[in-house]
Amino acid sequence: VQLQASGGGSVQPGGSLRLSCEASGNIHSIHDMGWYRQPPGEQRDFRQRELVATITTGGDTDVADSVAGRFTISADNAKNTVYLQMNSLKPEDTAVYFCKVKDIFSGTPFDYWGKGTQVTVSS
Repeated sequence: VQLQASGGGSVQPGGSLRLSCEASGNIHSIHDMGWYRQPPGEQRDFRQRELVATITTGGDTDVADSVAGRFTISADNAKNTVYLQMNSLKPEDTAVYFCKVKDIFSGTPFDYWGKGTQVTVSS
């Protein structure tokens, strides 16, 4: 499974960005998709990345308190694509954002990570 993320960039505080991530390849049954982040320049194990938001194929979402009310996660299951609409961005949202997909194969979950896209919030 390959993940292609797009939409990162630089924006002033209070601005907006929309991230997209499309999964392709040998997909079996996606359970959920989501976004995680880590501060730029840091090398972290993927398990130490901060959860931003996730969404199941059934539409259930989990959103971090730090972004609730500002960020909205959505998905197009037919396109295997997850989106993150980020509004009212703050400098502390500056990070590398990674998308993740949990795919189920023969009852076993497999996590796949994208390469990350940089988001910079600065005046």
